[in-house]
Amino acid sequence: MSKRVVLLGLSAIVVLALVAPSCAVAQGGKPLTDVTFSLDFIVLGRHAPWYVALAKGYYRDAGLNVKIIPAQGTAQAIQALESGVAQLAFSDATSLVLARAKGATTARMVAANYQHAPYAIFSLSPGANVTTPQQLQGLEVASGAGSLTPKVIQGFMRDKGLDPGSVRFTNVDGAARVGMLLSGKVPAIETFIFSEPGIRRGAKDAEVKMLLLAEHGLELYANGILVQESMLKRNPQLVKAFVQASLQGFRDALRNPDEAAALQLEHVKGLNRDVIVAELRIMKVLATSKDTATRGLGWIDAGKMRKTVDFVVQKIGVGGTAPAPAELYTTEFLPTQPVIP
Repeated sequence: MSKRVVLLGLSAIVVLALVAPSCAVAQGGKPLTDVTFSLDFIVLGRHAPWYVALAKGYYRDAGLNVKIIPAQGTAQAIQALESGVAQLAFSDATSLVLARAKGATTARMVAANYQHAPYAIFSLSPGANVTTPQQLQGLEVASGAGSLTPKVIQGFMRDKGLDPGSVRFTNVDGAARVGMLLSGKVPAIETFIFSEPGIRRGAKDAEVKMLLLAEHGLELYANGILVQESMLKRNPQLVKAFVQASLQGFRDALRNPDEAAALQLEHVKGLNRDVIVAELRIMKVLATSKDTATRGLGWIDAGKMRKTVDFVVQKIGVGGTAPAPAELYTTEFLPTQPVIP
């Protein structure tokens, strides 16, 4: 997708947001504050926690009228912040490091929703049967234009002493990628681990194999809530209220995936209930850690953020001035009373 098309799409969303009247009010009759939140992709089962917070009134109780909009990748979610389309966005730490290095954003992460990296390579047996990092060398992997995951994979290979230039990435539309794998037209695809249930459901004559990079030493933060520094200074209470309500939605979705699926389907038609539930069970593994057990969902550890930045700078390359880890995040907007999963 060209930058011009992306900007035109973002502009259209801005226009719609400006012309759409808002008359939402809280229970006490006080008008709610309009907030637009950008997802990292089209709406999928993994996004159910945000809709749980919406459906259960957590945002409304916090004084917020939240509008959730889709994106076509984590980089576009950051663009939504910079263009003013969204006040908050769901994007990943790698995209944040790269954007900060280029001076393309002043955003900070205020909650780390994915404590573990979701990057995975899927293949089939019989077929490429990729189960070890060494098998990435010389492999053809279907990816998407503009996806940052190939850079993560190459950085991972470099960290393992493998040749990152040997892996070949083929541009395949995201909607067609799984089908091409299952039909044998491509030997492997890259996608988030959330795709595993759908891929396994579609496989009939072959066994699905998954190489999850996090299981082979890739330790870094992935997706979290991003907010511009100017917004953090201008309206800190709004940010804190949004984070609190969102983490409550995550807690409820992780505890009761079936309920979360039903609530998401009230707002988003056409999704498969079983797939939503399966993605949320995967989400529970990604969103929880030793830190979240005591410090609550969304916690950001200084040491792990430094590891994340070091990986991006040393193994991927930033093409600009490497940001200091402390510039990329803050924990001051997390709930005073941790939201325990």
